[in-house]
Amino acid sequence: MARERHRSIEGQFAPRTIEMLESPSHRVLSLSARRVLDRLEIELAHHGGKPEQNGRLPVTYDQFQQFGIDRQAIGPAIREAVALGFLEITRKGRAGNAEWRQPNLFRLTYRQSRGERTYGTNEWRRIKSIEQAAEIAKAARAARLVKTESQCGKMPNVRVENPHRKQPIRSGEIPTTRHGGETPTTIDISGRRHNVA
Repeated sequence: MARERHRSIEGQFAPRTIEMLESPSHRVLSLSARRVLDRLEIELAHHGGKPEQNGRLPVTYDQFQQFGIDRQAIGPAIREAVALGFLEITRKGRAGNAEWRQPNLFRLTYRQSRGERTYGTNEWRRIKSIEQAAEIAKAARAARLVKTESQCGKMPNVRVENPHRKQPIRSGEIPTTRHGGETPTTIDISGRRHNVA
């Protein structure tokens, strides 16, 4: 008598299509971005896996960190997953004192949401090549929005840091420029010249 194979998965599971796993977008995902998606799938499962909960998934930075993502990598990983079309931030969170603090709310684009007839919106499909996906992921990880907001409710100062910006001069040194192929030098605070080469 042949044994009947066990064909069902015991416990909750998170389905991902082979088309998505083979896509350029998925193939360039960093480990941190993959962990962000994994943690959000776990959160959706904790909400019963119901489509109406996708888009209302609250996961804090602390929860991402407890899941094994380095705190400095969380923001870049979220931006990467959004840029590559796997994730949408449906509500921006905010930092602050306990009564004002709110986490981001997320939607997994490859899982069904409330009011959708299809299984997800799958924005990751719009990226057609590995080169395009790699460029998008790199730009998303490198983009950094620095926002400072005052306690008085004044307009925040917002600037985007440029990763190509020149490095600051070390304290006590003044660079000099030479023409005609001479060795570049610096002048320290006491006025002595030092070769940089």
